[in-house]
Amino acid sequence: MKAKANVSKLLEQPMPFTPGLTRAAVREHAYRLYRDKLPGHPLTLADWVLAEKDLVATMQAEEEGVEV
Repeated sequence: MKAKANVSKLLEQPMPFTPGLTRAAVREHAYRLYRDKLPGHPLTLADWVLAEKDLVATMQAEEEGVEV
């Protein structure tokens, strides 16, 4: 029964925390990041949060003219 404790809770895509980002933008970025994981394993809340953070960092780097 201890194996159940390690299973991440799966959720539908949450609303983005970053103002100005849409679910669609985060979803597209997440699917690019996790294409090797999908479609066999649905994304967890942690996956969605990491995808949003990575998208924000990518957008900021592009604004600064840094090659990503």
